[in-house]
Amino acid sequence: MAKSTYTNTKEFQMLDELPGKSPYTRGIYSEMYSKRLWTMRQYAGFGDSKTTNERFRYLINQGQTGLSVAFDLPTQLGYDSDHPLSKGEVGKVGVAIDTLADMESLFHTIPLGDVSVSMTINATAIIIFAMYLVVAEKQGISYSALTGTIQNDILKEYVARGTYIFPPKPSLRLITDIFAFCKEQVPKWNTISISGYHIREAGATAIQEVAITIANGVEYITRAIQSGLDIDEFAPRLSFFFSSDNGFFEEIAKFRAARRVWSEIMESRFQPKLEKSKQLRFHTQTAGSTLTAQQPLNNIVRVTIQALSAILGGTQSLHTNSYDEALGLPSEEAVTVALRTQQILAYETGVPAVSDPLGGSYYIESLTQEYVSKIYACIGDIEEHGGVIQSIEDGYIQDLIQQSAYAIQIEIEESKRNVVGLTVFTNEGESDSPVFTVNPAVEMTQTMELSRIKESRDAIAVSDALTKLKNACKSETNIMPLVIEAVKLYATIGEISDIFRSEFGEYHGTHN
Repeated sequence: MAKSTYTNTKEFQMLDELPGKSPYTRGIYSEMYSKRLWTMRQYAGFGDSKTTNERFRYLINQGQTGLSVAFDLPTQLGYDSDHPLSKGEVGKVGVAIDTLADMESLFHTIPLGDVSVSMTINATAIIIFAMYLVVAEKQGISYSALTGTIQNDILKEYVARGTYIFPPKPSLRLITDIFAFCKEQVPKWNTISISGYHIREAGATAIQEVAITIANGVEYITRAIQSGLDIDEFAPRLSFFFSSDNGFFEEIAKFRAARRVWSEIMESRFQPKLEKSKQLRFHTQTAGSTLTAQQPLNNIVRVTIQALSAILGGTQSLHTNSYDEALGLPSEEAVTVALRTQQILAYETGVPAVSDPLGGSYYIESLTQEYVSKIYACIGDIEEHGGVIQSIEDGYIQDLIQQSAYAIQIEIEESKRNVVGLTVFTNEGESDSPVFTVNPAVEMTQTMELSRIKESRDAIAVSDALTKLKNACKSETNIMPLVIEAVKLYATIGEISDIFRSEFGEYHGTHN
């Protein structure tokens, strides 16, 4: 196997680089937060769309500056709420969305032209995004005015998260169809959030998190170019999503190194003309895997430190986890504390006043350089193994993550890694903390509403729209407009996903 073309030969001279200058180690903007704070985007979604809408409006009233939607497992896996495989999962880990009616309810009284919305959806991203566009259209908002992000990163689902449906090749076709559609119709939308967060949560190291994510990003770019897109037509709208873990200095260095490696790879391999095409913009979420059910209030401290790392590392938006998330869905009190944590960091510490305030620190600079070298080495290993798709199909990347996860777990179990409240400084007879739960009646009401929608819609028009979509799947036609037409007629997420299943097949993995 040929050696990776990615090399790291240029010595980094800290004093030669300023924030906002290529290769963007010190940040993609010269002024960073001194003129505009990061977007405070708390992740939320549970039960039905009406209940989640109430949580959204509460968070906006509390000062949140962007929405982030969590969808339940049936929605993520392309099953309607009345499907047998959805039983017991409707609305449990996110909001249940079956038809356009649910999406209309989800964003009721929320002006989509004024708020940036991020949606954590992958295999069914094209369907959910189509619903979102139709809701905006019904609000009288043009596609060109919309801002936000769909996660839309299927490659990390194969290695870390598991909510994939279709094989890699047709899944990538769906993604590049979104790229092409948004280039023309929704130019301010981030068409993919290439995610390292779930890779890290699955047990990867900081180095592996960034390396695998960047390797996935290169794969998406390669496929988009092969589909006929020019690099500068879509690369400026790519975004990334990383975890911020407990290693304070290490996480700051990780973010700085990630920007530099991405910029250098974009420059050397794809030669974009626009500087924005080389800039790594990213959202950060504090590390859910570090939260403990024991002494849950300790998690407020963990989240604060992790959030500060992300801010010092130059994130563009941030989600702070709630202290009770190791127990269940976050309560209203807990999400408020999580949001207030960001607001205190933003308005009381003075940290946002300086771009890359730790730039020039011997430790930060040497650690950044070390991480750059190790990230390149890890990307090179994936390239030598045949690239991302080959490494997914034969389980190479999965093995890397599993080995790291196992090593961390052994360290905790053998008390070689301290976790306050769990392995050290434990309390006997801790009182149980209240746990927020979803109303069990949600599944029944959701399926009843779905039945009502099916009875009231134009069944013949829906059938015709689905037939057109099925035929388009057999060709190279961009299917995004046809998905939009189907959801306008209240075709369900399950019906559209079943069309894709019939044409693309289902992916079950080849590695145990």
